[in-house]
Amino acid sequence: MAVLKPYRGSYYLWNYIPSTPAAALFAALFALSTCYIIWRTIKTRALFCIAFVIGGLLEVIGYCARAAAKDKTDQLMPYVIQNIVILVAPALFAASVYMVLGRLIRSLNAENLSVVPVRWLTKIFVCGDIISFVVQGTGGGVMVTGDSMKTGESIILGGLFVQIVIFGLFAVTAAIFHTRLRRQPTEASLASSTWASTMVMLYIVSALIMVRSIFRVVEYIMGNDGYPLKNEWTLYVFDAVLMFGVMVVFAWRFPGGIVPRKNKARDPEVSVEL
Repeated sequence: MAVLKPYRGSYYLWNYIPSTPAAALFAALFALSTCYIIWRTIKTRALFCIAFVIGGLLEVIGYCARAAAKDKTDQLMPYVIQNIVILVAPALFAASVYMVLGRLIRSLNAENLSVVPVRWLTKIFVCGDIISFVVQGTGGGVMVTGDSMKTGESIILGGLFVQIVIFGLFAVTAAIFHTRLRRQPTEASLASSTWASTMVMLYIVSALIMVRSIFRVVEYIMGNDGYPLKNEWTLYVFDAVLMFGVMVVFAWRFPGGIVPRKNKARDPEVSVEL
């Protein structure tokens, strides 16, 4: 029988013995959904979805490490590996979501309806996402030293706040564009019946990632003695289930059909062929 062991002295990395069956289940679910998205990405040559694929692979690695940690609760590396990769994976999901909106706007010839210039839209949000990713990863790296756990947690918290702000601004940008497009439809939007469902996908995915990020902020603010870190079910309900939902919804309305095309005397555009 597995026993909860201290990492150093009386300090415990875990407040419970991680459930191997639960972690193995989600490792399998993320593996299956990631394989499907890899297949769709290759089939449609949607290279902008590679970040999403990497995020799925990180989820698989994270839950595999978590499943293996049951008898290693006194070891730092299994704890840090599962903690970091599960923590940063949604930032990669978000990067693909940002790119989808930019490509969709171009496909509908609706650049003038975007509150942020389309040539900057993807760059701004992806750069913000990269900052969030790097900050969270740095915080996880600091935690690896073992002597700076609190400092690492504070850095991670800062990265999560950046992620929430960037994602909130993205949601507002998407909503404004959607509202304007309904009021001033373009010929391309009238000719396509799929762009609206793509927007719905973006909204659902964004909401799921936002809820998960808020949960993570609450988790780190409450600290090691808080309810979330003392009860494993919170991780699965407010992170694993939500991120698996992100993968399912993204797969449902996979944006690989937004493909490049040449437009007369202009730069390459995209058209919706979903």
